[in-house]
Order: sequence, then structure tokens, then C-alpha cells
Amino acid sequence: DQESEDDLSASRTSLERQSPHRGNTTVHVCWHRNTSVSMIDFSIAVENQLSGNLLRKFKNSNGWQKLWVVFTNFCMFFYKSHQDNHPLASLPLLGYSLTVPSESENIHKDYVFKLHFKSHVYYFRAESEYTFER
Repeated sequence: DQESEDDLSASRTSLERQSPHRGNTTVHVCWHRNTSVSMIDFSIAVENQLSGNLLRKFKNSNGWQKLWVVFTNFCMFFYKSHQDNHPLASLPLLGYSLTVPSESENIHKDYVFKLHFKSHVYYFRAESEYTFER
């Protein structure tokens, strides 16, 4: 019965709906990055989610790719559009630092932020100041 299946799907949290599609659970990431998450932080993370468009900078290029991004449970999930059922990729953020690019990085755009962990660096650009602040 399609209607009852939709009701079941709607009753699950977004975290439960996404879990089968990824192998980078919080426990897995904590283990490999030698870190932990407090119960308070975990509770806050589960209750707070963001979604919207972000532009991702291509490596060694001036181009930007527009993606639909869902941030939940310490992880960013990337989709081509908000209508996609499965993410193209995910980025667990435990251990990452959030900064703005320095002048020497030659990224001359507004609302750009940088995520980095060891040698991994990602640049994202928001489409408005409001989105950037969130």
C-alpha cells in the first residue's frame, strides 16, 4: 500500500532515511579520526539540520558547482538537486576546521568558507550573506 509506505517514510527522521546510503557513521568517523562526541553535542546535532544550495569550488579551477547540501549529524550530504533521493557524496565533518580563505588563496568571491582537515581542503560559497552566516 503506497499510502502507508509514505506515512512510514515521513515518520522517520532524515538521519534514519539517509543511514542506509552511507558507510561513514559517527562511530566510524570518531574511531578513524581518534575523536569523540559528547552526548550533549550529539543531542544538539540530531535536533538541528540545515539544507540548501551551496557552490563547491573545483580543485585547480575557477569553476564552481552548484549542489543541494544537507547538513545533519556532523556530516554534509551532497545532491545534484533537492529532488534527489540519494546523495552523490558525503563529507563527515568531525575534525574539520572552518575558516575563511586567506588572501593568498586567491578566491575573490563573497560568502566563501573553507573546510580543512589535514591535507583535505574544500571551498564552498553561499549565495547570500544570510546563507553564509547560517
